[in-house]
Amino acid sequence: MKLPVIKHLTQFIEDNDQDYIIETLDVLEALAEVPSLKDEELDVIGELISNMYGALEVNKLVKDGMDRKEALNTFMSRVLGAIDKN
Repeated sequence: MKLPVIKHLTQFIEDNDQDYIIETLDVLEALAEVPSLKDEELDVIGELISNMYGALEVNKLVKDGMDRKEALNTFMSRVLGAIDKN
């Protein structure tokens, strides 16, 4: 996950609508099922998917009243905490 990408996507959601991201996720998840994709291509699709889900989560925190910067930091702290536990 890349924080600058999540920040940008979060801004996109604020400027537009989260439905664009949700629909894009549907397309990317369907593409990930193509059997002829190379590992590198799957990695890119997976990275895009994880960043988009991250942006949706940050957007939810902001909607629940958290400051945007705090929401980004909280989300990344949870991600890093989950990585440390593995």
